Amino acid sequence: MNISLDQLLRGVLNVTPGSLFMLAVGCVLLYLAIAKEYEPMLLLPIGAGAIFANLPLSPMIQPDGMLDVLKKAGVDNELFPLLIFIGIGAMTDFGPLLENPRMMLLGAAGQFGIFGTLILALLLGFNLNEAASIGIIGAIDGPTSIYVSNLLAPHLLGPITVCAYSYMSLVPIIQPPIMRLLTSKKERLIRMPYSQRTISRRTRIIFPILVIVVVGTLVPMATPLIGSLMLGNLLKESGVVERLTGASSKEIANVVTLFLGLAVGSTMRADAFLKIQTLGILVLGILAFCLDIAAGLMFAKFLNFLSGGKFNPLIGSAGISAFPMSARVVQKVGQEEDFENFLLMHAMGANASGQVASVIAGGVLLALMGAG
Repeated sequence: MNISLDQLLRGVLNVTPGSLFMLAVGCVLLYLAIAKEYEPMLLLPIGAGAIFANLPLSPMIQPDGMLDVLKKAGVDNELFPLLIFIGIGAMTDFGPLLENPRMMLLGAAGQFGIFGTLILALLLGFNLNEAASIGIIGAIDGPTSIYVSNLLAPHLLGPITVCAYSYMSLVPIIQPPIMRLLTSKKERLIRMPYSQRTISRRTRIIFPILVIVVVGTLVPMATPLIGSLMLGNLLKESGVVERLTGASSKEIANVVTLFLGLAVGSTMRADAFLKIQTLGILVLGILAFCLDIAAGLMFAKFLNFLSGGKFNPLIGSAGISAFPMSARVVQKVGQEEDFENFLLMHAMGANASGQVASVIAGGVLLALMGAG
């Protein structure tokens, strides 16, 4: 095959400062995934996708190229996020939440940052759909962020996804200072007894079915999200489809995560990503995250007041969707004050509640925006 010098130079001549910068961004994401182990399952393929997308004249993002096919096949129609939710449901234990249903209140409080950030984004000049997509970063739930932003503001999919997963990986760094700032040492020392109730297999099976029916009826736009999550949990709790449960939580989830990361990375082209609004999204995203944690903590302090000082407010910070990482952070911070204080199962209840509440919040946003 004869290749002219002009053809060899075409790639070099099409390199731009913007594409070079985005190649560097892709490398930074790879560094965070490999060296720092920040959400490597997604940040690594996202970084690789960003590199592929910003190579000059890359055929991978051309029509019918690999990344273009992945985006059309699983992101544009929301298939990949929903398949991942089935896997998440298959790995989630709602037992701690069922043992202490009041933790659902903390999950609801932990979504305050979504709507507070939405209002602030509107004031900063983003349109309503963009503001809603930015606000959902506060859910600290990557699949929900991808699902909602792809429906409301697909042109912001890249930066919103990177923010959601990057901040999720930073939960152990961001959450503790806020917890210490908003609680006193006396509050952090509060010990809470564990429930002695045993959750029956029947209850565990009825729960996901009931959630699908109730949420699907009240918030129809949340049905794909909550339905996928609860379907995965029903597979797990039924105990009769172990192979489907294993495939959903392992093989399928792993393959879809790879495809989703590459497809999202392909949206991070220099011409679409390098805008002032991207910086605004980064700032608003971290604000939404912090507001969610703070709101959960303050509501937990209110519960502590109502209980006469018997409810540890640290648990409120787990009312976000970063399951189970946020609950483990609560346990760690609590044991820094009292090594024999075990808050993990209480925090797991709030954390599982945050998972459900973030999905419902995403459906509420879609309903308010008239999507679908």
